Amino acid sequence: MRRIFSFLSLVVNTVLFSLIALLISPFDRKGETIHRIARFWANLYVRAGGVTVSVEGLHRLPPAPFILMSNHQSALDVFVLLAALPLSYKFVAKRELFRIPFFGWGMKMAGYISIDRDHPRKALKAIDEAARRIREGMNILMFPEGTRSRNGKLLPFMKGGFSLALKAGVPVVPLCIVGTAALQPMGRHVPQRAGTVSILVGDPVSLQGKKPTQRGEVMEQVRTAIEGLRSCPTS
Repeated sequence: MRRIFSFLSLVVNTVLFSLIALLISPFDRKGETIHRIARFWANLYVRAGGVTVSVEGLHRLPPAPFILMSNHQSALDVFVLLAALPLSYKFVAKRELFRIPFFGWGMKMAGYISIDRDHPRKALKAIDEAARRIREGMNILMFPEGTRSRNGKLLPFMKGGFSLALKAGVPVVPLCIVGTAALQPMGRHVPQRAGTVSILVGDPVSLQGKKPTQRGEVMEQVRTAIEGLRSCPTS
């Protein structure tokens, strides 16, 4: 019964809040109000699924702007991050997600960043634009694996996020989400049972003085930082 309620809640609230976002978007150029709506939408979803989220290490966040990089194991990850992180940021996501009716429209109106992996030239242009917005004060959140892991281990990181980080020159904050894969495994549209999820925040990785040629080194630093967070299911 909880699963049915969660699914109906997801569908109805996604349509409702996307329409609200559409109406207010002309008056919310930075997408801040829409982001707050997204946080409310995510809170409704995790509560409907009986999911409780805790965050450890928020005191480690540096002054804005910064880039949050998290492991990725479940579709539930996006919801728990929105629901539990009390700060403003924009997601970086693959272009395909922006094509989903209502959900994708809301992402676009919130100012989230679309990356077109099939067209490298467009992807580079999007990275340059995102780097500019970050330098102007915008925080972003991305999943450096680029997709969800099926076995809990960190997948190889994609290079684009680190090219963006080096262009922006801001700190990278490692995150680890613990528990989402057990509650909402890959292929499931809603949480399969109630439970607890933890978000662990690590010490920032400074990119000060780093050059584009050091991208591989930065990737390893961030990977090690995520894997080193307590209880992080990455190995």
